[in-house]
Amino acid sequence: MGTDEDAPAAAPVARSEGGSDAATIPGRLLAAAAVAVAAAVLSPVLWLLARAAEIGAADAVALAASAVAVRVLTNSLVLVAVVTAGAIAIGVTLAVLTVQTDLPLARLWTVTAALPLVVPSYIGAFAYFSAFGPRGELADLLAPLGVAIPTIRGLPGTALVLTLFVYPYVFLTTRAALLSFDATQLEAARTLDHGYRAAFRRVVLPQIAPGVLSGALLVALYTLSDFGTPAIMQYDVFTRVIYVELGAFGQARATVLALELLAVTAVVLALESRVGGSRGHAAAASRDAVVELGVYRWPATAVPALVATFTLVVPVGVLGVWLLRSGPAYAGGGIAFEWAYGWNSVLVSVAAAAATVVVALPVAYYAGRSDSTVAGLAERSTYVGYAMPGIVLGLALVFFGTRYAPGLYRTLPLLVFAYVVRFLPQAVGTTRSSVLGVDADLVGAARVLGEGPGGAFRRVTLPLIAPGVLAGAMLVFLTTMKELPATLILHPTGFTTLVTYIWRVQETGYYGRAALPALVLVAVSGLSMVVLLWAEGTDG
Repeated sequence: MGTDEDAPAAAPVARSEGGSDAATIPGRLLAAAAVAVAAAVLSPVLWLLARAAEIGAADAVALAASAVAVRVLTNSLVLVAVVTAGAIAIGVTLAVLTVQTDLPLARLWTVTAALPLVVPSYIGAFAYFSAFGPRGELADLLAPLGVAIPTIRGLPGTALVLTLFVYPYVFLTTRAALLSFDATQLEAARTLDHGYRAAFRRVVLPQIAPGVLSGALLVALYTLSDFGTPAIMQYDVFTRVIYVELGAFGQARATVLALELLAVTAVVLALESRVGGSRGHAAAASRDAVVELGVYRWPATAVPALVATFTLVVPVGVLGVWLLRSGPAYAGGGIAFEWAYGWNSVLVSVAAAAATVVVALPVAYYAGRSDSTVAGLAERSTYVGYAMPGIVLGLALVFFGTRYAPGLYRTLPLLVFAYVVRFLPQAVGTTRSSVLGVDADLVGAARVLGEGPGGAFRRVTLPLIAPGVLAGAMLVFLTTMKELPATLILHPTGFTTLVTYIWRVQETGYYGRAALPALVLVAVSGLSMVVLLWAEGTDG
């Protein structure tokens, strides 16, 4: 899902900028640049389809109907169902507690309920597996006492970790819906002798259902695209099997599975689009608590406290313990951590951020200044890469690199291109919002004073949209730092980053060596949330 929220369309006059209309030469060049960017973003899908065409219809159908493909599809759908249900249960409960009750320290619990989004799911999976896995720290500690803990692997482990770290999507959308709900309707229902549960079911739930469903669909999309957690927990879903098949040179099976994953993702995206388009206008809401918990007021804090323990305290605590315990014993096998890995992450992330901003600017500017169909299609096309799971994007670029551009395969330019395709909507969204906020009269005044379209853009528009451009660049930088599947598949040989290093040491079991870079990525994820909130503030 992209970060851009559709703003109300401005009047056509306000969105034309002097000589930059589509009918002029500068306008045509701008449109051509936007279309070229859209074509580049869509190209990985075309390469994937081209590879599928080489397989042949009969072989493709056979692979799609094979026992492996059916098992992977079933596993993926089961995982999506379990994680989505769990996320709804946790997210709605916490949203109701923090919005509609007199829960003590409600603001604190609101923050802690949203914070799990700053922990990359694969970091959470690494922490849980290193502590609770078959050879985990806690399992080894309790074994002499004859205490056996449930195995954290397979479907249970994958579903548990993903639920814990993606439920905030449901929490945030449900909370927003509850905050826009007119609480007097609930109070009126209760005066008619309806208990809170009955009133909630009959009055509140129908009105907040679009918000709940929107968050649930985001959870479903994330679960479908996640690679790190199923791989660590050894559960065969689309992303894990595609990666395994790619490593085993099984490109035909990987391609068919990738197309199946894209088809399932497209269905979820279509549902999300319909839900997003059906949301009503927010009503004036009462922020006062409508449910008094009474004697359960303080005991009720155990619910958010328990969730915060499992989502924040446990993973950060496990990583902290491993960091304190790491020493020379973990330096064996040639896997000692080097700060150069961090600099590599910074280098490629800076390159990705700079390239993405440059590519996003013509698309965002054209979409912000034109109501044409071409502008809308160019902007929407940028979201294809964002919706495409990273493992599928990586597979498409492997096919392109090995078949058409061997000189680019396993090079930094191809890796940066993958990041641009993956995170372009983050820059387009913030930049377009800033463009919509520029007063066309200021640009018109510059044109009257003799500035051409380029000069007016450079001297008037660019300084005004700079905060949005910077916010988009920072978001791309921070999300690139923690991108796992595309980095694993496309990184140049010998070019180790934080995520590739974490992946290597978790595979070998040297957990202590992964603690420091994992904590760094958690901090980076936290910064991304701060930047996003700042960007929203500057757009408002």
